[in-house]
This record gives sequence, structure tokens and C-alpha cells, in this order.
Amino acid sequence: MYWKSATLADLDQIASEMIRLLAHRRKILLYGEMGAGKTTFTKVFCRLLGVHDATSSPTFSIINEYEFTDQQGGSALFHHLDLYRLKSTQEALDIGIEDILYDPWFCMMEWPQVIEPILPLDYAVIRIELLEDGKRSFRLELA
Repeated sequence: MYWKSATLADLDQIASEMIRLLAHRRKILLYGEMGAGKTTFTKVFCRLLGVHDATSSPTFSIINEYEFTDQQGGSALFHHLDLYRLKSTQEALDIGIEDILYDPWFCMMEWPQVIEPILPLDYAVIRIELLEDGKRSFRLELA
């Protein structure tokens, strides 16, 4: 699936459609160059899920965790990871990435290249690209 965004307001519709299309998938790899809007998109995604806490980039903490109420009224978690500073799969394993990759919660991972070798089979990829006209393209790929 492919979308083009001209404004921040477009992100609500794009993220909403993606949430629907993800179906049961909960692990999301987020690719895009620096400044493409990965964290901004994640904030919109969290808000649409029902996260009420202020969300921020996990650049320094590597992992941010947010709680929300799922559609069945239960407590759920959303993990937001920024793996930019990790240099190896082993570093990811050392911070406990496997627990997050195989839990039932949503997890949005920026700069996921380092963990590609240990991904579960059922994940999604979102690619954000800055376009020459100042717009952004969003591509959803389902594994």
C-alpha cells in the first residue's frame, strides 16, 4: 500500500488505514532517512491507538514504553525503539530486544537494520520517503 502526504493532517488518515491493514501484526519496522518524519508518524500512530501520555523520541533511552487501553478494554503496551546507536545484533540482544520482539504488544522500531536477522516471521515494514516537492510518501509492506 502506498500513500502520499502533503500535511501533518494527512497522517491521521494514513496511520488509521495502516492500523486497520496491520490486522494481527504488532511488530513494525520503520525505515526513512534522518528527518523523514519517523518519530512524528509514531506519535500519530500512538495517539490513534489511544496512548494519552506525551510521546517522544527514544534516541537516548533506546526504548520508550507507553500504556493504553485496547479495543477490548484491557491494558496494552506500545514500545517505541530507536536502534540508531546500536552497532550489532548482539547489542540489541543485550538490551533485551527478544522480549519485545516476541511479546504481544505493538512495537515501532526506527533504524531496525541491526535486528533484521532476529525478526519474528510476522512483521510489517513502513517506509517513509521525503519527496522533492516537500511531501512524504508512505509505503506499507506486510511480511
